[in-house]
Amino acid sequence: MEDGFRLQDSRIAIIGLGLMGGSLALALKGKCAALYGIDTNPATLRLALDKHIVDQADTGPVTLLPQADVIILSVPVPVIIDFVQKLSSLTHKPCIVLDLGSTKTDILRAMSTLPENFDPIGGHPICGKEKLGLDHAEANLYQTAPFVVTALERTSAHAREAIKQIIFAIGAHLIEMSAEEHDRALAFTSHLPFLISSALALSTPSEYSPFIGTGFRSTSRLAGTPSSMTLGILQSNRQNVLNALSLFQKQLSEIQNNLAADDFQTLEGTLNHSRTMYQSLISNLQSSNI
Repeated sequence: MEDGFRLQDSRIAIIGLGLMGGSLALALKGKCAALYGIDTNPATLRLALDKHIVDQADTGPVTLLPQADVIILSVPVPVIIDFVQKLSSLTHKPCIVLDLGSTKTDILRAMSTLPENFDPIGGHPICGKEKLGLDHAEANLYQTAPFVVTALERTSAHAREAIKQIIFAIGAHLIEMSAEEHDRALAFTSHLPFLISSALALSTPSEYSPFIGTGFRSTSRLAGTPSSMTLGILQSNRQNVLNALSLFQKQLSEIQNNLAADDFQTLEGTLNHSRTMYQSLISNLQSSNI
Protein backbone atom coordinates (compact mmCIF):
# COMPACT_ATOMS: atom_id res chain seq x y z
CA MET A 1 0.00 0.00 0.00
CA GLU A 2 1.15 3.54 -0.70
CA ASP A 3 1.74 5.87 2.23
CA GLY A 4 -0.91 8.34 1.07
CA PHE A 5 -4.32 8.10 2.74
CA ARG A 6 -7.32 10.36 2.27
CA LEU A 7 -10.14 9.89 4.78
CA GLN A 8 -12.63 11.64 2.52
CA ASP A 9 -12.03 9.04 -0.21
CA SER A 10 -12.17 6.00 2.06
CA ARG A 11 -14.95 3.48 2.65
CA ILE A 12 -15.12 2.46 6.30
CA ALA A 13 -16.85 -0.60 7.73
CA ILE A 14 -17.64 -0.59 11.45
CA ILE A 15 -18.25 -3.99 13.04
CA GLY A 16 -20.53 -3.44 16.02
CA LEU A 17 -22.87 -0.45 16.17
CA GLY A 18 -23.19 -0.15 19.93
CA LEU A 19 -22.20 2.88 21.98
CA MET A 20 -18.61 3.07 20.70
CA GLY A 21 -19.16 1.96 17.11
CA GLY A 22 -22.32 4.02 16.76
CA SER A 23 -20.66 7.12 18.22
CA LEU A 24 -17.71 6.64 15.86
CA ALA A 25 -20.07 6.40 12.89
CA LEU A 26 -21.83 9.60 13.97
CA ALA A 27 -18.47 11.37 14.36
CA LEU A 28 -17.25 10.20 10.93
CA LYS A 29 -20.48 10.86 9.06
CA GLY A 30 -19.81 13.10 6.06
CA LYS A 31 -16.04 12.86 6.51
CA CYS A 32 -15.45 9.69 4.46
CA ALA A 33 -16.70 8.31 1.14
CA ALA A 34 -19.02 5.70 2.70
CA LEU A 35 -19.87 4.20 6.07
CA TYR A 36 -20.93 0.56 6.38
CA GLY A 37 -22.44 -0.84 9.55
CA ILE A 38 -22.36 -4.51 10.53
CA ASP A 39 -24.19 -5.73 13.62
CA THR A 40 -25.89 -8.97 14.61
CA ASN A 41 -28.94 -7.09 15.94
CA PRO A 42 -31.45 -6.29 13.14
CA ALA A 43 -33.13 -3.62 15.31
CA THR A 44 -29.79 -1.82 15.69
CA LEU A 45 -29.29 -1.86 11.92
CA ARG A 46 -32.79 -0.50 11.30
CA LEU A 47 -32.13 2.33 13.73
CA ALA A 48 -28.76 3.07 12.08
CA LEU A 49 -30.38 3.26 8.64
CA ASP A 50 -33.48 5.17 9.79
CA LYS A 51 -31.27 7.82 11.41
CA HIS A 52 -28.87 7.81 8.43
CA ILE A 53 -25.96 6.96 10.71
CA VAL A 54 -24.51 4.60 8.08
CA ASP A 55 -24.94 4.37 4.31
CA GLN A 56 -25.38 0.58 4.20
CA ALA A 57 -25.95 -2.01 6.90
CA ASP A 58 -26.04 -5.79 7.19
CA THR A 59 -26.14 -8.48 9.87
CA GLY A 60 -23.37 -10.35 8.07
CA PRO A 61 -19.95 -9.14 6.90
CA VAL A 62 -19.75 -11.03 3.59
CA THR A 63 -21.36 -8.34 1.41
CA LEU A 64 -19.92 -5.16 2.89
CA LEU A 65 -16.39 -6.03 4.02
CA PRO A 66 -15.02 -6.59 0.47
CA GLN A 67 -15.97 -2.97 -0.29
CA ALA A 68 -14.13 -1.48 2.69
CA ASP A 69 -10.76 0.27 2.76
CA VAL A 70 -10.80 0.37 6.57
CA ILE A 71 -12.37 -2.20 8.88
CA ILE A 72 -13.00 -1.09 12.47
CA LEU A 73 -13.77 -3.73 15.09
CA SER A 74 -15.96 -2.25 17.82
CA VAL A 75 -17.16 -5.31 19.73
CA PRO A 76 -16.15 -6.99 23.04
CA VAL A 77 -12.54 -8.18 23.27
CA PRO A 78 -13.23 -11.93 22.82
CA VAL A 79 -15.41 -11.16 19.77
CA ILE A 80 -12.65 -9.00 18.29
CA ILE A 81 -10.16 -11.85 18.58
CA ASP A 82 -12.64 -14.31 17.08
CA PHE A 83 -13.43 -11.92 14.22
CA VAL A 84 -9.76 -11.32 13.46
CA GLN A 85 -9.30 -15.06 13.07
CA LYS A 86 -12.14 -15.14 10.51
CA LEU A 87 -11.17 -12.06 8.49
CA SER A 88 -9.13 -13.89 5.86
CA SER A 89 -12.22 -15.86 4.82
CA LEU A 90 -14.38 -12.73 4.54
CA THR A 91 -12.36 -10.45 2.27
CA HIS A 92 -9.20 -10.63 0.16
CA LYS A 93 -9.10 -6.90 -0.57
CA PRO A 94 -6.11 -4.97 0.81
CA CYS A 95 -7.43 -2.98 3.78
CA ILE A 96 -6.55 -1.48 7.14
CA VAL A 97 -7.85 -3.24 10.26
CA LEU A 98 -8.32 -1.21 13.45
CA ASP A 99 -9.79 -2.45 16.71
CA LEU A 100 -11.24 -0.43 19.61
CA GLY A 101 -10.70 -3.06 22.30
CA SER A 102 -10.02 -2.14 25.93
CA THR A 103 -7.03 -4.51 26.13
CA LYS A 104 -4.39 -4.80 23.47
CA THR A 105 -1.83 -7.59 23.96
CA ASP A 106 -4.07 -10.54 23.06
CA ILE A 107 -5.69 -8.65 20.19
CA LEU A 108 -2.36 -7.65 18.62
CA ARG A 109 -1.15 -11.23 18.96
CA ALA A 110 -4.16 -12.35 16.91
CA MET A 111 -3.68 -9.51 14.40
CA SER A 112 -0.07 -10.54 13.82
CA THR A 113 -1.30 -13.75 12.16
CA LEU A 114 -3.42 -11.97 9.52
CA PRO A 115 -2.48 -12.46 5.83
CA GLU A 116 -0.46 -9.74 4.07
CA ASN A 117 -3.48 -8.07 2.45
CA PHE A 118 -4.48 -6.81 5.91
CA ASP A 119 -2.71 -3.83 7.48
CA PRO A 120 -3.53 -4.12 11.20
CA ILE A 121 -3.18 -1.58 13.99
CA GLY A 122 -4.52 -1.55 17.53
CA GLY A 123 -6.51 1.26 19.07
CA HIS A 124 -8.39 2.12 22.25
CA PRO A 125 -10.39 5.33 22.69
CA ILE A 126 -10.54 6.02 26.44
CA CYS A 127 -14.10 7.23 26.72
CA GLY A 128 -17.59 5.82 27.00
CA LYS A 129 -20.55 5.42 29.33
CA GLU A 130 -22.01 2.62 31.41
CA LYS A 131 -25.15 2.78 29.23
CA LEU A 132 -24.44 0.88 26.04
CA GLY A 133 -26.19 0.52 22.70
CA LEU A 134 -26.79 2.69 19.66
CA ASP A 135 -29.58 4.54 21.51
CA HIS A 136 -26.91 6.10 23.72
CA ALA A 137 -24.40 6.91 20.97
CA GLU A 138 -23.17 10.51 20.72
CA ALA A 139 -21.38 12.26 17.89
CA ASN A 140 -19.11 14.08 20.38
CA LEU A 141 -18.29 11.07 22.59
CA TYR A 142 -14.68 10.99 21.34
CA GLN A 143 -14.16 14.75 21.52
CA THR A 144 -10.92 15.53 23.47
CA ALA A 145 -10.71 11.89 24.66
CA PRO A 146 -7.35 10.08 24.74
CA PHE A 147 -7.12 7.62 21.85
CA VAL A 148 -4.32 5.09 22.35
CA VAL A 149 -2.70 3.62 19.23
CA THR A 150 -0.66 0.41 19.53
CA ALA A 151 1.04 -0.43 16.25
CA LEU A 152 2.44 -3.81 15.26
CA GLU A 153 5.90 -4.20 13.74
CA ARG A 154 4.19 -4.88 10.41
CA THR A 155 1.91 -1.81 10.59
CA SER A 156 2.60 0.39 7.56
CA ALA A 157 2.93 4.16 7.30
CA HIS A 158 -0.32 4.02 5.33
CA ALA A 159 -2.23 2.59 8.31
CA ARG A 160 -0.57 4.97 10.77
CA GLU A 161 -1.60 7.94 8.64
CA ALA A 162 -5.15 6.58 8.36
CA ILE A 163 -5.54 6.32 12.13
CA LYS A 164 -4.12 9.80 12.64
CA GLN A 165 -6.67 11.23 10.21
CA ILE A 166 -9.54 9.34 11.85
CA ILE A 167 -8.50 10.49 15.33
CA PHE A 168 -8.18 14.08 14.13
CA ALA A 169 -11.58 13.92 12.41
CA ILE A 170 -13.39 12.79 15.58
CA GLY A 171 -11.56 15.30 17.80
CA ALA A 172 -9.69 12.80 19.96
CA HIS A 173 -6.16 13.05 21.36
CA LEU A 174 -3.63 10.54 20.00
CA ILE A 175 -1.30 8.64 22.35
CA GLU A 176 1.15 6.06 20.97
CA MET A 177 2.40 3.28 23.23
CA SER A 178 3.06 -0.46 23.28
CA ALA A 179 0.31 -2.98 23.91
CA GLU A 180 2.01 -4.11 27.13
CA GLU A 181 2.28 -0.55 28.48
CA HIS A 182 -1.35 0.07 27.59
CA ASP A 183 -2.60 -3.01 29.42
CA ARG A 184 -0.60 -2.21 32.57
CA ALA A 185 -1.91 1.36 32.65
CA LEU A 186 -5.55 0.55 31.92
CA ALA A 187 -5.61 -2.07 34.66
CA PHE A 188 -5.34 0.86 37.10
CA THR A 189 -7.30 3.57 35.30
CA SER A 190 -10.18 1.54 33.85
CA HIS A 191 -10.44 -2.08 34.94
CA LEU A 192 -9.74 -1.55 38.65
CA PRO A 193 -12.32 1.30 38.94
CA PHE A 194 -14.97 -1.03 37.51
CA LEU A 195 -14.19 -3.67 40.14
CA ILE A 196 -14.15 -1.10 42.94
CA SER A 197 -17.55 0.19 41.79
CA SER A 198 -18.86 -3.36 41.68
CA ALA A 199 -17.60 -4.11 45.20
CA LEU A 200 -19.21 -0.91 46.52
CA ALA A 201 -22.57 -1.81 44.96
CA LEU A 202 -22.37 -5.35 46.35
CA SER A 203 -21.46 -4.23 49.88
CA THR A 204 -24.16 -1.56 50.28
CA PRO A 205 -27.38 -2.83 51.93
CA SER A 206 -30.42 -2.25 49.71
CA GLU A 207 -32.38 -0.61 52.55
CA TYR A 208 -29.93 2.30 52.42
CA SER A 209 -30.88 3.27 48.85
CA PRO A 210 -33.02 6.25 49.97
CA PHE A 211 -29.83 7.83 51.31
CA ILE A 212 -27.82 7.61 48.09
CA GLY A 213 -26.41 10.93 46.93
CA THR A 214 -24.11 12.17 44.20
CA GLY A 215 -21.01 10.75 45.89
CA PHE A 216 -22.30 7.20 45.84
CA ARG A 217 -23.67 7.60 42.32
CA SER A 218 -20.37 8.83 40.89
CA THR A 219 -18.32 6.23 42.75
CA SER A 220 -20.54 3.25 41.87
CA ARG A 221 -21.57 4.30 38.34
CA LEU A 222 -19.33 1.79 36.55
CA ALA A 223 -21.08 -1.10 38.30
CA GLY A 224 -23.93 -0.49 35.86
CA THR A 225 -21.79 -1.70 32.95
CA PRO A 226 -23.00 -5.06 31.57
CA SER A 227 -20.69 -7.99 32.31
CA SER A 228 -20.82 -8.88 28.60
CA MET A 229 -18.49 -5.91 28.06
CA THR A 230 -16.23 -6.33 31.05
CA LEU A 231 -15.65 -10.05 31.60
CA GLY A 232 -13.57 -10.50 28.45
CA ILE A 233 -11.49 -7.45 29.41
CA LEU A 234 -10.74 -8.91 32.83
CA GLN A 235 -9.88 -12.30 31.32
CA SER A 236 -7.49 -10.86 28.75
CA ASN A 237 -5.78 -8.54 31.25
CA ARG A 238 -5.99 -10.83 34.28
CA GLN A 239 -2.46 -10.51 35.69
CA ASN A 240 -2.30 -6.73 35.36
CA VAL A 241 -5.70 -6.41 37.04
CA LEU A 242 -4.58 -8.72 39.87
CA ASN A 243 -1.50 -6.52 40.40
CA ALA A 244 -3.67 -3.40 40.53
CA LEU A 245 -6.08 -5.06 42.96
CA SER A 246 -3.18 -6.05 45.23
CA LEU A 247 -1.89 -2.48 45.45
CA PHE A 248 -5.40 -1.15 46.04
CA GLN A 249 -6.07 -3.67 48.80
CA LYS A 250 -2.79 -2.68 50.48
CA GLN A 251 -3.82 0.99 50.56
CA LEU A 252 -7.33 0.13 51.79
CA SER A 253 -5.90 -2.12 54.51
CA GLU A 254 -3.66 0.69 55.78
CA ILE A 255 -6.66 3.00 56.02
CA GLN A 256 -8.65 0.28 57.81
CA ASN A 257 -5.79 -0.35 60.27
CA ASN A 258 -5.42 3.36 61.06
CA LEU A 259 -9.14 3.62 61.71
CA ALA A 260 -9.23 0.48 63.85
CA ALA A 261 -6.29 1.74 65.95
CA ASP A 262 -7.79 5.22 66.45
CA ASP A 263 -4.68 6.54 64.71
CA PHE A 264 -6.38 9.57 63.22
CA GLN A 265 -3.16 11.53 62.87
CA THR A 266 -1.74 8.94 60.45
CA LEU A 267 -5.14 8.63 58.75
CA GLU A 268 -5.29 12.39 58.23
CA GLY A 269 -1.86 12.31 56.60
CA THR A 270 -2.96 9.48 54.33
CA LEU A 271 -6.12 11.31 53.28
CA ASN A 272 -4.20 14.54 52.65
CA HIS A 273 -1.69 12.62 50.55
CA SER A 274 -4.48 10.98 48.56
CA ARG A 275 -6.01 14.41 47.87
CA THR A 276 -2.65 15.67 46.62
CA MET A 277 -2.24 12.59 44.42
CA TYR A 278 -5.73 13.05 42.99
CA GLN A 279 -5.07 16.69 42.15
CA SER A 280 -1.77 15.76 40.51
CA LEU A 281 -3.36 13.02 38.41
CA ILE A 282 -6.15 15.31 37.19
CA SER A 283 -3.72 18.16 36.54
CA ASN A 284 -1.49 15.88 34.44
CA LEU A 285 -4.55 14.70 32.50
CA GLN A 286 -5.68 18.23 31.75
CA SER A 287 -2.22 19.38 30.67
CA SER A 288 -1.82 16.38 28.35
CA ASN A 289 -5.05 17.33 26.55
CA ILE A 290 -4.03 20.95 25.89
